[in-house]
Amino acid sequence: MSIRVLFLGEIVGKAGVQVVRQNLKALREEQAIDLVIANGEGATGGFGLGKAHSMQLLKSGIDVLTGGEKIYYKLDMVEFIDKNPSILRPANFPQQNPGRGVRYLNVGEIKVCVINILGNADFPRTHLTNAFPLAEYLVTKALEEGAIPLVQFHASPTAEKQAMGFHLAGKAAAVIGTHSKVLTSDEQILDGGTAFISDNGRCGSQMSVGGFEPEAEIEKQITQLPVRSKEYWEDTALVGVIVEIDETGKATAIEPIRSSLKEE
Repeated sequence: MSIRVLFLGEIVGKAGVQVVRQNLKALREEQAIDLVIANGEGATGGFGLGKAHSMQLLKSGIDVLTGGEKIYYKLDMVEFIDKNPSILRPANFPQQNPGRGVRYLNVGEIKVCVINILGNADFPRTHLTNAFPLAEYLVTKALEEGAIPLVQFHASPTAEKQAMGFHLAGKAAAVIGTHSKVLTSDEQILDGGTAFISDNGRCGSQMSVGGFEPEAEIEKQITQLPVRSKEYWEDTALVGVIVEIDETGKATAIEPIRSSLKEE
């Protein structure tokens, strides 16, 4: 028995929410997907995840939503995340923070453990437990519980994500990078059966700057002023990777996927 896990890239703005709502259920059926894990970090206006959008996304066929450094940007999520175990904050936030960073669940007869970790670098507003020893501890604990560990690593430098992949090689079934919102071409199966990619892209506008209107992002670079980012809709698609995992907990395949917006 094997399972197929779809890791969706960061959902950016209304365009990202819409493409998930309109495509995901059909895609799950077409691709025989058993579990969907998605980064919801940018679903609400591109900056954070609000309660209403989280509920829409979970109803659309996502099983586990993860967030990164912006998980608490929307005030209603600060309270709601404690009530919904399907939404994960980074596990290395202070333990007294609202929410949780780990989710155990059964996929058919297979027990899995979804672990959400935030990287060490480039997040000056956060005060975190070091990502590497914590990730190893949580993966080891999951294995002791008889669960297959699936790690989503929300980090900035590619080198940090690659280092985490090799750090957990042969232990986690998957180490999937998020945050950069650009699908990388380094998908591979590491020694020991660990599926890895530095970044699984974004759901939303692909002809954009990280899901945002290019003109506003260019203006930021030229003027150095805090110009407001604008949601964008051109070339909207659902993007991510599908990982196939066998009954021993080893990944056997990782495949990038793109599904363009379908009209309702």
